Amino acid sequence: MSNFGPHYTRQHALDWAKSTFSKATQPTPSPDLDAQLLLCKVLNVTNASLYAWPEKLLTIEQWQAFEALVQERFLGKPVAHLLGSQGFWSLDLQVDSSTLIPRPETEVLVELVLELNLPRCARVVDLGTGSGAIALALACEKPHWHIVGVDQSLAAVNLAKANGLSLSLGHVQFAQNDWACGWVKDAAKPVHCIVSNPPYIDAQDPHLNQGDVRYEPLSALVADNHGMADIEVIAQQATQLLELGGWLAFEHGYDQGEKVARLLIHLGFNDVITHRDYNGQDRVTMGQWLVSEGAKP
Repeated sequence: MSNFGPHYTRQHALDWAKSTFSKATQPTPSPDLDAQLLLCKVLNVTNASLYAWPEKLLTIEQWQAFEALVQERFLGKPVAHLLGSQGFWSLDLQVDSSTLIPRPETEVLVELVLELNLPRCARVVDLGTGSGAIALALACEKPHWHIVGVDQSLAAVNLAKANGLSLSLGHVQFAQNDWACGWVKDAAKPVHCIVSNPPYIDAQDPHLNQGDVRYEPLSALVADNHGMADIEVIAQQATQLLELGGWLAFEHGYDQGEKVARLLIHLGFNDVITHRDYNGQDRVTMGQWLVSEGAKP
């Protein structure tokens, strides 16, 4: 790394960090932004402040703290983990290594669910809630919805609860469960919408050895049957939980849209459609449940 000098301004620090990132085995795709975010954390200032006063000097304590963060990022640790937070929708969520880091592509799923013609006090379940990103984004826009976020990981459930409280969305419920197992027989009230961003990556996918996913829990990323196993379980459970006219909406891999659509059609869902994300990749498939109680599979 570098030795601290009395000339180390904010601009020097940013330039040094970007140069360091460029030498990594797997260089970050956003060296400028990463450097800015890490320096803002150390200095406790906004990005605008960095540009307004680039000539301000760092103290040795600030430099050492920045150097340590840059070193961790150089080795591949996600910026969100170094910051302890990640922006999603209009929310600032706490994140850690127990869950996936919320990604912009998932906002497409939120948008599509918000566009559905659900009742004013709809009952919505988010399966595989992780940090609570989807459930809390929906609750932020639809305060009258009754939303429950479910995750198999107790650490994830606790993180989601903490996010709900810090965002004044404590009315969203979070529970530890194996998907919707147990609810299928005991659900007193049918659900109007089930939304899920489940594990959908094949265990042999080379992307698992690249980027931020190296630091995220495999249990939240990988599924059997070429990434389809959990989607299949959730879709089957949805046929027992959904209200007549209710919706099931999945986030999935860029190459799984056709498979997920065929699955939903086979189970009896109607109006099945696959939507693309901001990069033009298949990302969300959804369908409406219009099968009567006696005809459920």
